[in-house]
Amino acid sequence: MLKAALFFLLVALIAGALGFTGIAGASMGIAKFIFFLFIALAVIAFILVLMGVKALF
Repeated sequence: MLKAALFFLLVALIAGALGFTGIAGASMGIAKFIFFLFIALAVIAFILVLMGVKALF
């Protein structure tokens, strides 16, 4: 999931450098969403591990 966020960030940076502002904005929005989703899931998993849940999946 984090790789996908980094991919969209790279696409946004390249598109922005080439002047495609619409694509850059959309890619940046997707990258932000995926990144914060990753952070939220990581925090939830960390809390579950602290509570003693052995298997998540």
